[in-house]
Amino acid sequence: MLMQCTWLSPRRWLNLQEYQSKKLMQESGVAVQRFYVADTASEALEAAKRLNAKEIVLKAQILAGGRGKGVFDSGLKGGVHLTKDPAVVGELANKMLGFNLTTKQTPKEGVKVKTVMVAEALDITRETYFAILMDRSCNGPVMVGSPQGGMDIEEVAASTPELIFKEAIDIFEGVRDDQALRMAANLGFKGALQRQAADQIKRLYDLFLKVDATQVEVNPLGETPEGQVVCFDAKINFDDNAEFRQKSVFAMDDMTEADPTEMAAAKWDLKYIGLDGNIACFVNGAGLAMATCDIIDLHGGKPANFLDLGGGVKEKQVYEAFKLLTADPKVEAILVNIFGGIVNCAIIANGITKACRELELKVPLVVRLEGKTLNQTASFLLGTSSLQRKNFMLMSI
Repeated sequence: MLMQCTWLSPRRWLNLQEYQSKKLMQESGVAVQRFYVADTASEALEAAKRLNAKEIVLKAQILAGGRGKGVFDSGLKGGVHLTKDPAVVGELANKMLGFNLTTKQTPKEGVKVKTVMVAEALDITRETYFAILMDRSCNGPVMVGSPQGGMDIEEVAASTPELIFKEAIDIFEGVRDDQALRMAANLGFKGALQRQAADQIKRLYDLFLKVDATQVEVNPLGETPEGQVVCFDAKINFDDNAEFRQKSVFAMDDMTEADPTEMAAAKWDLKYIGLDGNIACFVNGAGLAMATCDIIDLHGGKPANFLDLGGGVKEKQVYEAFKLLTADPKVEAILVNIFGGIVNCAIIANGITKACRELELKVPLVVRLEGKTLNQTASFLLGTSSLQRKNFMLMSI
């Protein structure tokens, strides 16, 4: 019996700004701070006035952590500011918008801020952690919570594992009332706040299903002096295979901060991450790609990139991958490491020779092939005139 298989090529991860995640939560009835979004200083000032809040928080919107400790090239320190005066919001926004913000997670030159979020600042009397994520061991979604929120959950798990609580969710039943109440109690909510927290937990699960999320993480899920349970900060990861039915969500994808090379690679269904070395890696399979980078590093070299062609690669993708690698001025050599169990070596060979012929490859090329159609492919490569004139080496290990 023959099986017909289709290769699914992963796409670039969906990136949403903080205000976009909050908007999705708001639409699902999850309690978040009141907020507005502004693209100009005057809009930020008007938003601050409309909030009519005791205290206002102004946040620069970029896809990087550490904003609070970041620095703008305008001289302003910090991408997150608190104030009680709406006029100050306008002044601060004027020093944020159009300027680059540099944090520990941005490139050295920083990232230009094009949008700010103006939100109501709320006091937090207690911070907890709550998340819903897909768990392979449970074959479905799991709730994870801790009364220790507002900090790195990995640190909590390492130092006080007894403060991490888990609840597997039955995908047919969803989050039951008793489960939600038990998790709320484990998070330390009492009395009326326990009911309120349980309601927020169920709404977060509704959001998880509604947007085809693989993770919804709220840190902190906080308690205010006024007796409110509020989701102060959230991170949402999405199932990229659900893009066809989540068009409105994926349309919000902010690609302005993405690396141009990574974007070009994603266009051809190539998984590429730029690194700071000088040896370009051309590999199929994520595990083999990581191992190749490690081997280069082990022997004193530095990989210029992580590049996974995947198993369903076509000749055109091989050619485009070579274009990306050779366009990097740091690259001084290219290492091709292909396992032919999931891809035909001939496809790789055809793509390589086409690239060498048309791109006029000027750096040394080392090719290691193993597997399907290797012998025919090796003879083809060694007999190709465009490679005979290059610094070319073919290995079989």
